Amino acid sequence: MSANIIHAIYAMDSVSGITFATLGCKLNQAETEQLACQFGAAGYKIADETAADICVLNTCTVTHVADRKSRHLIRLFRKRNPHVFIIATGCYAERAPEELIRAGADMVVGNKRKSEIVEMLNKKLSRPMLPNSLQKNEEDSLSRVRSFVKIQDGCQSGCAYCVVPSVRGTEFCLAVEEIVKTVKTRYIAGHKEVILTGTKVGSYRHDGIDLGGLVKRILDDTSVERIHVSSLQPQEISTELLTLWRNPRLIRHFHLVLQSGCDSILKRMNRRYTTADYKMVLDTIRKFIPDVAITTDIIVGFPGESGDEFEESYRFCKEIGFAAMHIFVYSPRPETLAATMRGQVSSIIKKERSLRMLELARGSAELFESRFLGHEMIVLWENEVNPGSGVYSGLTENYMRVFTRNEKSLNNRVTRVRLVKKHKEGFWGEIIG
Repeated sequence: MSANIIHAIYAMDSVSGITFATLGCKLNQAETEQLACQFGAAGYKIADETAADICVLNTCTVTHVADRKSRHLIRLFRKRNPHVFIIATGCYAERAPEELIRAGADMVVGNKRKSEIVEMLNKKLSRPMLPNSLQKNEEDSLSRVRSFVKIQDGCQSGCAYCVVPSVRGTEFCLAVEEIVKTVKTRYIAGHKEVILTGTKVGSYRHDGIDLGGLVKRILDDTSVERIHVSSLQPQEISTELLTLWRNPRLIRHFHLVLQSGCDSILKRMNRRYTTADYKMVLDTIRKFIPDVAITTDIIVGFPGESGDEFEESYRFCKEIGFAAMHIFVYSPRPETLAATMRGQVSSIIKKERSLRMLELARGSAELFESRFLGHEMIVLWENEVNPGSGVYSGLTENYMRVFTRNEKSLNNRVTRVRLVKKHKEGFWGEIIG
C-alpha cells in the first residue's frame, strides 16, 4: 500500500498551495480526485508540492500498517515543511481522530464530512468561496490518464475481520444519471479510462438499476474508451453481467476477492461463499472472457488458522493461477469480531506464511504473463517513466504492465503493441503501425 501523491494545488490569493496524499483503496483515490476537482472549481491551481502550505491526507485504517503509514506521512510532511497545515481525512480519521491529532494533524475530518473540506478550509482561512461565474472547470486540477469514479459507498456484509462498515457506514448508491454525467465530464477532460469504484461495487442498485444496468448505460450514453469495474465478490457475478464484456471497451480484468482458500477459514470470516462457489464463478468468467486477468486478496494468519488450513489455502491459490495476488497479514481491528477470537496467530508464523504466499504470487504472475509473450495487445500509455528518457509505461486491456521507447510523447495515447520480451515489471513492447 503506497501513498498516491497528487501535485500541490496553488490558490490564486493568500493561500500558497495545497498538496494531497492518499493511502488505501480505489474509493479513497476517487474521493481524493473529487476533492481535487472541488479545489480546482474553487480557483486553486496545480503546482509543485514542495511549496505547499496545506496538506490533505486521505487515510486508510484497514490494517495497523495502514494506520502507521498515515502517522508516518503526517510526520514526514511536518519534517519537510514545519509550517504546513495538515488536514487528515478518510477512514482512520473517522475511526480514531485523536491519534492523528497526536501524530501532528492540525485538522481531522471524518468520512462523513469529507466533501465539506474545501468549505471548512476556506471558512478557517476567512477566504470567501468564488462565485459561480468565476469558478474554473473542476477538471482543471487534474492531469490523469484514468479517472476514479465513485458509484457506491458503505458495506453491510459484516466480515469478521473488517473495520470498514464502522468507518464507511450503511450502503448507499449514487444515481445513475449523476454517474453518467461524471463519466462524460471526465472523458471531455481527456481521460481515456474510468474506474468504477466503491466499498462494495457489486451491490450497486439505484431505482431498480443494478451494476450491469449501470455499466450498460455508461456504454450506451458515453464515449469513454475504457471502462474498468473494480473489486467484486464472487456472489455478485452473473452471466448477464459477464455478457457485457463482449464490448471491447470493458477492461478484461477482474479483482475477485477471495481472502482465503480454506472453507473453514472462510466460514469464520463470514465470507458467505465456499471455495467451490468461487471456482465455479472464476471458471465462468474465464469461459466468457478470453485472456481475462483474475487478481485477488489473500489474508494469512487469520485467528485460529492452523498449519493444515494455511496449506489448504495455499494449494487452492496455486490451483487457481491468479494473475496477481495481494497478500495481507491479518491485523486485529477495533470493534471487529475477529479481534476477540481465540487462537491469534503469532507474528513469526504470520510472517512465514506471508512470505510463502508472496513467493506463490510471484510465480503465478510470471506463469500468467508468459502466455502473452509475442502477442499483440492494446495499451493505454500513462507517462514517461523518467523525464527525458523516452521510455513510456502503460497497461494492456487486461492490465499487464508494458514499457516501450518512443521519440514522441505517448502520454494518454492508445496504441497496438507487440509484447517482445519480459521486463522485470511486466513486458517490453514494440508499437505496431
